[in-house]
Amino acid sequence: MAPDTLTHHAPANQRRFAAIDRPTLVVDRVRAERNIARMAAKAEASGVRFRPHFKTHNSIEVGEWFRAAGVTAITVSSVEHAVRFADAGWDDITIAFPLVTRALPAIRDLASHVRVGVVVEGPDGATALAAVESGMDVWVDVDAGYGRSGARWDDADRLGEIGAALARSRQHRLRGVLTHAGNTYHAPDHTAIEAIWAETAVRLAGARDVLAASTGVRGLEISVGDTPGCAVMNRFDGVDEVRPGNFVFFDIQQLSLDVCTEEDLALAVACPIVGVYPARGEAVIHGGSVQLSLDTAPGPGDGRNFGRLALAEPSGWHLLPAEAGFVRGLSQEHGVLRCSPDVLAQLRVGDLAFVIPAHACLPANQVGHWLVV
Repeated sequence: MAPDTLTHHAPANQRRFAAIDRPTLVVDRVRAERNIARMAAKAEASGVRFRPHFKTHNSIEVGEWFRAAGVTAITVSSVEHAVRFADAGWDDITIAFPLVTRALPAIRDLASHVRVGVVVEGPDGATALAAVESGMDVWVDVDAGYGRSGARWDDADRLGEIGAALARSRQHRLRGVLTHAGNTYHAPDHTAIEAIWAETAVRLAGARDVLAASTGVRGLEISVGDTPGCAVMNRFDGVDEVRPGNFVFFDIQQLSLDVCTEEDLALAVACPIVGVYPARGEAVIHGGSVQLSLDTAPGPGDGRNFGRLALAEPSGWHLLPAEAGFVRGLSQEHGVLRCSPDVLAQLRVGDLAFVIPAHACLPANQVGHWLVV
């Protein structure tokens, strides 16, 4: 979990990395704030609510960068995260994860003093909400094609059952339908991402109409959240709320989808080099699955990698071409870098390798040491 107070180092200080002796997240604040401002401006121009997902950074201080950009409503992925950000002053929080009924006592306490949104994926979760006296916003999780959780967009019977169960808990506010269009992560190009966005919006509109008919509630909204779709679309037509999260840092997955540029990559994991092996063209770093996770991105070698190598510069880092350096294997604390001969010749035991992770969300939550440059 990220600390509540990050350590700031002036970019002009070339010795700012000297104290790093373990895997450490390095965040480029200028890039992150630029990413936030761009997405906030797009949401405002589209006339939709911007409710960013804080699971990517899970940091109180990074959250303040969003607040400075005018964000007042946020998304989290767990009750624990909701409590943490409520304690930091956020008072409009959607827990965008199917309702964990065993956590209802904690949710009840949270809802007594902040505005809470919860997500139900079936009639059982909807029925369980009757035990919470304080009114909450309720969203129905709809599977619009990703296949992870929620009622299928075309399952009118299940949507009707959810609506009937919610109608019995009149203290709560049915807000609408919600989804994560994670299938955009597998799209081959922008045209395919745009097509998924349009299809998702149409499917959610149909599910919303079924839900409205079963409950009699008017004005139900549509909420979507995925970085590829939100990054590619020029306008957020067909929805009322967007909840992207990864965009604050971006990563190699997003770069491979061409939804960001190298200049948008705002997070690297600084890993001490512990071994260099010229005969096999590799170096070993202190930074394994514990820090980088086992998520991969398309890349050289066997077609996937756990991150790409960047070299430190006075103002941050410089991403190398994919073939020049990438993480080809991980164990718990070891990472194996495959490097080109010219790059490997520059590496020494004790140096730092900056790895842009395949997926930024997990390292941001798993690495306990942060620096902001």
